[in-house]
Amino acid sequence: MIELEQKILNEGEILPGGILKLGSFLNQQVDTDFMTLMAKEGAKLYEGCGITKVLTVEASGISLAFAVAQQLHVPMLFAKKYGASNITGDLYKASVYSFTHKQTFDIVVSKKYLTSEDNVLICDDFLAKGNALNGLIHIVEQSGASLEGALIAVEKSFQGGGDLLREEGVRVESLAIIESMDDEVIEFRHG
Repeated sequence: MIELEQKILNEGEILPGGILKLGSFLNQQVDTDFMTLMAKEGAKLYEGCGITKVLTVEASGISLAFAVAQQLHVPMLFAKKYGASNITGDLYKASVYSFTHKQTFDIVVSKKYLTSEDNVLICDDFLAKGNALNGLIHIVEQSGASLEGALIAVEKSFQGGGDLLREEGVRVESLAIIESMDDEVIEFRHG
């Protein structure tokens, strides 16, 4: 998505350790008009796939997942970080290592919100090594639901997660794929 690539180049900040900060429009402050544009583009990719739920992990993937779910006219569901006092009952659970936070989190989804009847689209803001997606895939597998694929705003292909998931047979669609990134230059993959 050329518009997203331009927004990354114009507003993104490259931080030490291979971190790309898109806080001005994607995951701290949300440019709602641009999010809607991204969601429409993403929803087109999965049109006619029978999606019944859009699943993400808290917190920064929620805005994109919500917008995509709205375009598909289905509920959005997010895996919560385990430990909050309002998380009770039967749960699906997975462990996820966060590249950004350098910490492992247990994430959970209530069994009453995700069932074997669901056809799931996983949605997230970033894909680097694939840890969050693998955790969400594990939750979908536990539920017996069908996984249609994943929609990612920004994939950092140089960290390998997206290509590994594709090799495993997971459909991964990314709106922007960064092929390489250093302190000054971001190069995108096309085609």
